Amino acid sequence: MNKPKNIKKVLIANRGEIAVRIMRTCRVMEIPSVAIYTHVDRKAPHVRYADEAYCISESMEDTSYLKADKIIEIAKKLGAAIHPGYGFFSENPAFVERCEKEGIIFIGPSAHLIRNMGSKTEARKTMIAAGLPVVPGTKDVLKDIEEVKAAAKAVGYPIMLKAAAGGGGKGMRLVETEEELPSAWRTSTSEAKNAFGDDSVYVEKYIVNPHHIELQVLGDKHGNVIHLHERECSIQRRHQKVIEESPSPFLNDETRQKMFKVGVEACKKIGYYSAGTLEFIVDKDQNFYFLEMNTRLQVEHPVTEYCTGADLVRDMIMIADGAVLPFKQEDIEHRGAAIECRIYAEDPENNFMPSPGLITVHDVPEGRNVRVDSGALTGYEVPLFYDPMISKVCSWGRSREHAIANMVRALREYKIMGIKTSILFHLHVLKNKTFLSGNYDTTFIDTKFDKEDLKRKQDSDPTVAIIAAAVSQYMKEREAAANATTIPSVGESAWKNYGKLQKIANRF
Repeated sequence: MNKPKNIKKVLIANRGEIAVRIMRTCRVMEIPSVAIYTHVDRKAPHVRYADEAYCISESMEDTSYLKADKIIEIAKKLGAAIHPGYGFFSENPAFVERCEKEGIIFIGPSAHLIRNMGSKTEARKTMIAAGLPVVPGTKDVLKDIEEVKAAAKAVGYPIMLKAAAGGGGKGMRLVETEEELPSAWRTSTSEAKNAFGDDSVYVEKYIVNPHHIELQVLGDKHGNVIHLHERECSIQRRHQKVIEESPSPFLNDETRQKMFKVGVEACKKIGYYSAGTLEFIVDKDQNFYFLEMNTRLQVEHPVTEYCTGADLVRDMIMIADGAVLPFKQEDIEHRGAAIECRIYAEDPENNFMPSPGLITVHDVPEGRNVRVDSGALTGYEVPLFYDPMISKVCSWGRSREHAIANMVRALREYKIMGIKTSILFHLHVLKNKTFLSGNYDTTFIDTKFDKEDLKRKQDSDPTVAIIAAAVSQYMKEREAAANATTIPSVGESAWKNYGKLQKIANRF
């Protein structure tokens, strides 16, 4: 296996499951990995897994990972390259420029590419010039409410107000009438300012019943660009993806091939290198429009890795080291189907509110065709200060039906106690007729998902009661044994019957 010539150590400027995932590839490549952490995360899995770890907190109350000076200081001291994962510094051109200035290899695209694609309005202009179709809307940011009104009238309602400087649903608002516009404008600009330090927004035409489909690309510094097929990401809550799959069950092959062709050509024209993702909105008639480009590793990248056999982190490291892509487009074969469920520390019964706290049981599913990327373990306390995602479960199958069946099995085996999680929500989605048909869109959770039925399922789920009863009985027996002059046999304890009780629970 080829190893990088210049990268001898990798500092991961991130936390949680993505930090562990990057470290795993580093271990395969025999490259030492370096973790950074805050006092809150000092016992986190990514700290334990790394070869070296450095605290970047300035006090016990300091929970920020956005310490550019500190991270660069550590990387320089160790002679390490920096992999940003996603979030944090992954799409921060100023941070990449600092790395370039300090002679640190940044495992990702250049500051120029990140800046061009990071501004949604600039990205639209760039991709229009490169030949990609875009959603009708404004090319420039809008200065005030009067400009927004004029733009919305020209585009036609319904419209989307979008933050120019970021993504992830922040600063995004659907506006169906002019009467809603002033309130949406105030909320969108305020949220954009808080999230990205920039309150600039622009207007896009809202595509009714849209599919959110993205194209994974890889490019090197020698002008080679390939795609690794598409992912369907239309199961979303508050504009955040929660379930992703590949291939898309909605796209026909003609649309798929056209998307591949224009996407790769556009990336070649802009000189893109490293891993990147082109995001598209697709309407009911299979017309697709460029939305934005994520110049980083995506949360849902395991779906692509399962279906193509690629290791996107390894490829990013080798590209940053200056290597030529080791494969051509014809070498990439898409096999079977894969699906990913993001497991959040959230309470689905209570409007998906965050559920931080101590994980008392973390029993990860294993077995054939199941992969779990986790940032948690038994005894780990999920903090309130960061994103509530604790793991990603990915399954593969020869067909979509097989992949879904493997996922259902994995989720039913996945036991997390001490906090609320979204596992039951995912199981409910996977049994929904609209989802199983494959013809779902981004309105699925709002229009096709029975939230009340989910609540009824949660109320009737006996798993927690069964385990609580078993623990109670076990503690009583321990106490009785401690008080006895001779230690009695436990006999028919609740734990002996747990397997039978669990079979009952698994029916739900």
